[in-house]
Amino acid sequence: MSLDPHRRWRRRLLLAPTTLTLLLFMLLPMLLMAWMSVLAPDTYGGVRWHEWSVDAYVQFLYERDLDDSLTLNSDYLQIFGRSFLLAGFATVVTLLIGFPTALYIALKEEKTRQRLILLISIPFWTNLLVRTYAWMLLLRNGGLIDSSLSALGLSEGALDVLYTPTAVAIGFVYSFLPFMVLPIYTSLEKMDWRLVEAAFDLGANRWQALRRVILPLAMPGIVAGCLLVFIPAIGSYYIPELLGGGKSLMIGNLIQNQFGTARNWPFGAALSFMLLALVLLAMWVYTRRFQRPPGE
Repeated sequence: MSLDPHRRWRRRLLLAPTTLTLLLFMLLPMLLMAWMSVLAPDTYGGVRWHEWSVDAYVQFLYERDLDDSLTLNSDYLQIFGRSFLLAGFATVVTLLIGFPTALYIALKEEKTRQRLILLISIPFWTNLLVRTYAWMLLLRNGGLIDSSLSALGLSEGALDVLYTPTAVAIGFVYSFLPFMVLPIYTSLEKMDWRLVEAAFDLGANRWQALRRVILPLAMPGIVAGCLLVFIPAIGSYYIPELLGGGKSLMIGNLIQNQFGTARNWPFGAALSFMLLALVLLAMWVYTRRFQRPPGE
């Protein structure tokens, strides 16, 4: 049944602010980034707007020698690999912590659930930069954690955790854990728990009920939580810069260096575009797998 012209125009007008916002703040920057990535870099920064070049994408895998020949360079691949490894590790750890936490909350009474969700949301009230600085104070040599372990006799000498990949992983887990708990809790909270009772009536034990009933029904929330943790972790800038001390270079720091210190804007745009392509691919897979209309 088609809408009459007046209702159709009214709907378009209602959607106009959202459409305009997406065009101005998402589509246009993406097009500008894609355009900049195929331009030649200027000598003192910026780009040459009328000179086309694909050197930014070639530079990702190769470097030019003095005779203009190309040699394979795996440095940037290692940075991407390190970023994927740390982001994947943070995703797995937050999942191992977040799923039992979300299940525990979902099994509580409504008032208790609201209080627990409030407690999980409290970190969002403070800026991420401030919380990251707080972890620097906790993890530094002579800090609260170091001095407490020394006082208890659990460590000898300084821990030397700060400015290491371990500190970056700790920062990721702490910062993005709520992004894992909340989507899983949303899926579990909507679940019909009579299905679990039916599984017990049919002779299933707790592990079988968890594996065959709860996990499949919570899978959309699990996948959404993994995306919400993995995507910001892989492109994070503050946490690797502060807790890693610039030693654990990741994609976000590399992109910032290209637009800042190196002043190679096309290469920075190419790196951003490749990272965006990976994120969009993950979102497309999630949409195709878990957001299909019923009956398809």
